[in-house]
Parts: sequence; C-alpha cells; structure tokens
Amino acid sequence: QVKLVESGGGSVQAGGSLKLSCVASGYSTSGRSMAWFRQAPGAGREGVAFFTRDGRATYKDFVEGRFTIIKDDAERTLYLQMDSLKPADTAVYYCAAETGGPSDTVTYWEGIRFDAWGQGTQVTVSS
Repeated sequence: QVKLVESGGGSVQAGGSLKLSCVASGYSTSGRSMAWFRQAPGAGREGVAFFTRDGRATYKDFVEGRFTIIKDDAERTLYLQMDSLKPADTAVYYCAAETGGPSDTVTYWEGIRFDAWGQGTQVTVSS
C-alpha cells in the first residue's frame, strides 16, 4: 500500500523560506510522476509543481521562480523548497503520486493521473 507523509510546514513571515518533504513508502518513486498541490481556505486544490516520469520539472505560473521541486529516488522523497514566500502562498500543501492504482481522489495534470495523496502540511505566511 502506498503511503505518502509530508512534513516541513509551518508559519513564516513574508519573504521567508520553508522546505517541505514527502516520504513515500510501499512505492518506488523512480520513473514515476510526483507532484505538490495546495489548497487554500475556501478554494479548490491546485497544482504547484510536478516531476514527469522522465524527470522534467514543471511549475505553475504563480511560482514565478520562487520554488524548486526536488525528487530523491534513492530516499523515495519529494521536496519543495519554497523561497520568497507570500501571504498568498498560505495553504495546506499535499504531496501526490502517480501509482496507477485505484483511488477515490484522482486529479489529472497535463494528462498525468495523480491518485495517491499525503495527509497535507500547513503553510502559513504572514505579512
């Protein structure tokens, strides 16, 4: 069974940095797509960044070069380094993976089926 566990969230002031981690178990991250999504209060879940199967990183426009997604297949860990944080980045951040298995929660992003999710980690940015 695939399990994703996020950590690294917290409260920072605008302009600060945080590094989120997502450790996968029961799943090999090598050659698989993984992503970070986020959900702000009262809003839907939106993509932040993801890795394709061939290792290409893609970011949503609002990232504007402030975030870096890193995947360490040896450690089965996905990271999101977030710098120059803004209050608008306040949200619960979720790690997602493409496993190909059954799921009650499936989100497609550029044709990639993300079907495994972590429990989320809260990021709060104050002005």
